Amino acid sequence: MRRIITGHDENGKSIISIDGPPARSIGEEAGGLFEIWNTDGKGFDTKSDEDRADIDIALSPVKNGTKFRYFQINPIPEGMPQDLIEAATAEAFEKIGAAHHRVDTSRNAAMHETDTIDYIILLKGDVTLILDEEEIQLKPHDVVVQRKTNHAWVNNGSEPALLIAVLIDSSLV
Repeated sequence: MRRIITGHDENGKSIISIDGPPARSIGEEAGGLFEIWNTDGKGFDTKSDEDRADIDIALSPVKNGTKFRYFQINPIPEGMPQDLIEAATAEAFEKIGAAHHRVDTSRNAAMHETDTIDYIILLKGDVTLILDEEEIQLKPHDVVVQRKTNHAWVNNGSEPALLIAVLIDSSLV
């Protein structure tokens, strides 16, 4: 993964400020979250070389903030016991400060609800979006507008699925 972040030099001319991989990632053993960029609602200086993605990974953006990330979902190994899936999922949500977002996991261990509106595009793979009452299978290039609903993503295939997401704190919309 390569990120190209633009900015301005001291003369106001446009430049490449960052050219390289995501500054932070987490959970690669299960797929992973890869931070591309974050905003905090306080504006930003395009002359700064600060990497706004080089902070601890949290599921949701801060109040008035946004997150732009890749996330990859690996297939669940065949025959993996449900209690191990639940324990690993609970641990993963804890690591990103999101245990409290797991409001109803009765349909799937990865079910969670956030105070964001999310724009999500499936880039690669075969994924099902699970909701409280429904589910829908996605194919590459399908787009989901996730509006503060309890949900989970399930990889149906044998290869990792890759998605891109823009998360926007719902107080901004």
